[in-house]
Amino acid sequence: MDLGRSQDLFPDLRNPEGTCFINDRCLFRTREGLRVVIVSGIVLAQYTVADRMAEAYAMVSLVEQGWADQNEVARAFGCSTRTLRRHQRRFEAGGLNSLGHAAGYPRGRPRLARSHEAGVQRLHTQGRSARDIARQMGVSEKAIRKLLRRLGLQGTPRPEPELDLTSSAPADPNLSASLIHAIPEASSRADPNVSAFGESSLAPTSADTDPNDRRHDRLLAYLGLLDDAPPLFGSRLAVPRAGVLLAVPALVHSGVFECAHQIYGSLGPAFYGLRTSMLTLLLMALWRIKRPEALKEHSPKDLGAVLGLDRAPEVKTLRRKLTGLAKARRAADFGQALAQRRVEARGANLGFLYLDGHVRVYHGKHPLPKTHVARMRLSMPATTDYWVNDPGSDPLFVVTAAANAGLVKMLPGLLQQIRGLIGDRRLTIVFDRGGYSPKLFGQILEAGFDLLTYRKGRFRRIPRQRFQRRHFRLAGRTHTYLLADQEVRLLKGKLRLRQVTRLSDNGHQTPILTSRRDLPSAQVAYRMFERWRQENFFKYGREEYALDALADYATEPDDPDREVPNPAWVAVDRQLRQAWAQVERLQAEYGLEAILTLDSDRPSLRAFKQAHGLIGEKIWRAMKKVLELQQRRASLPRRVPVHAASDEPVVKLAPERKHLMNLIKMLAYQAESDLLQALAPHYRRVQDEGRTLIQSALASVADLKVTATELCITLAPLSSLHRSRAVAALCRELNETNTCFPGSRLRMSFAVSGVL
Repeated sequence: MDLGRSQDLFPDLRNPEGTCFINDRCLFRTREGLRVVIVSGIVLAQYTVADRMAEAYAMVSLVEQGWADQNEVARAFGCSTRTLRRHQRRFEAGGLNSLGHAAGYPRGRPRLARSHEAGVQRLHTQGRSARDIARQMGVSEKAIRKLLRRLGLQGTPRPEPELDLTSSAPADPNLSASLIHAIPEASSRADPNVSAFGESSLAPTSADTDPNDRRHDRLLAYLGLLDDAPPLFGSRLAVPRAGVLLAVPALVHSGVFECAHQIYGSLGPAFYGLRTSMLTLLLMALWRIKRPEALKEHSPKDLGAVLGLDRAPEVKTLRRKLTGLAKARRAADFGQALAQRRVEARGANLGFLYLDGHVRVYHGKHPLPKTHVARMRLSMPATTDYWVNDPGSDPLFVVTAAANAGLVKMLPGLLQQIRGLIGDRRLTIVFDRGGYSPKLFGQILEAGFDLLTYRKGRFRRIPRQRFQRRHFRLAGRTHTYLLADQEVRLLKGKLRLRQVTRLSDNGHQTPILTSRRDLPSAQVAYRMFERWRQENFFKYGREEYALDALADYATEPDDPDREVPNPAWVAVDRQLRQAWAQVERLQAEYGLEAILTLDSDRPSLRAFKQAHGLIGEKIWRAMKKVLELQQRRASLPRRVPVHAASDEPVVKLAPERKHLMNLIKMLAYQAESDLLQALAPHYRRVQDEGRTLIQSALASVADLKVTATELCITLAPLSSLHRSRAVAALCRELNETNTCFPGSRLRMSFAVSGVL
């Protein structure tokens, strides 16, 4: 045998054309328009390629018989797993015939628009038959019957009975579908002046009777017939975090729900409407759930039990609500309305207002303006918010500065906003050295305000013998200072102010400027140093409420003509400072050589110049470089538009959602302060650990008991008897407010278990 002409031991083992492997057991072959599906060498199915029903049956058979999984079959046959699952559902429901349906809606058949579903439901509740509804809508009777079956509305309903909306009895569990759908329409026809937090007898009633099953209300919201789910409570034991309901009376009396309804109106048809969303955000802040993403760590059913819902809104839902509110761009109006309500309630106590900026550091990728962060002693990309607080450190309103504008620039606008809130009253504005400007002082006085601030810059020290010990007593505490009181002139004598200087134990003198000549000097010092309460509020807000956290990462275009420091001028100025430093070093070296040489050898000046001429030449060259840099810096503008300083897009963080979250956290802090004020007479250590006690009470477990008119909240005992007694006294004061839970007619009643 000729080995050179022998055939190969293994013939060509390439797969025949048209073969596709599904997995290691299954394959199909396609040839001349025919396809054969083979499993382990056995033919499972054969059909023409154009026969879609047979192909769908083959795909379903492979999956149902366990020969391949959905992903393998879908990948081999060139479809999605969703299509394969649809084939499986059709086959299970109707057998092989159901696989022959064409994809999509049948051509030529009139289709009922989703927007007409409410009209169909309305006609059905009026007693119209499916045939009449189909004739009026211009579709087939079968389409109407399918829609009614999908909506759970079968059969011809009876005419609607008259509704007694003033009745407080629970809904009949056998309530017909027509009556269920009539409830929100009747509620929407109620008095538009009804309180948003449900103090009227016309508060909306839920179509459900089981607090754990709100399917009817959710259906109403889906059909566009419900703007907000009414709270529906059930009696439960040991509800986690239900102690937070202690803050609800303070939130209700702050007017947040009325202001939200006045500013935003409604979020549209929804199960989680405006009131529910606002209440959820407020209670989240009090629960110390600092971001919507943190809701994933808590049970929606447990949180929903506190809200009167079957489930609390989850992350995506809550973020969607925030986005809807932010699109309205009414956060500033909302904050103004809340501040107006606060002023109306506490206007008599607003003799002093504290203004200061809070810097929120930004660590993202967008190029934001830099500013000095005092607590870090660095210049970093950041956003500055300016807060106005009352004498008790409670925030009144907040404004976000454009491009980190300083307090001197922001104060006039803040004063206008304050004037709109308080009217013609004369208040004292307290601020730190960031707002020091004698010209600004004149504007403050002309606007009808008094000022109180630190003196900035150099001042003449006062002899020690002029200081006297002064006392000031407030709220049972005596404050003592070493003070010197005098008159000073600023702006070349045009502005006269009072200066109160404090002498510290280490000899440091702190001058304070004010236009209030009627106050004792000790009270002036006390009011100025109380500004640290505002700093404590910022620290508390950062730690407890995540005040610096971003509400979202969105940006929006900023003003491209906004002026910023010229980078070229800054670079030349840096070189000039370095050049001056070089000149000073050379001059020092030259002077040292001159002293050593002249004192030792007493040579002539000419000999000294010859010996050290090299240093002199270096000095002249350095001075020449200084002159050149000075001329170059003088030719450059010190500030330029931001678009000329950088090629990157000019953007800023979207302020609307963050402003709204700041207002939510401000309201939560105010509610804590109101509870603290009510607790003060009953707890001796309220100054030291009052807020800690309030936090413990808000996070405690409570039993809920529901009657026809009351929602009884019984808190579990706290860590010690005296703390439980203090909270029980707080509960008695809250019961006297007769507050109804927002959106219901249930009056809230509080107690502590085991404490009378």
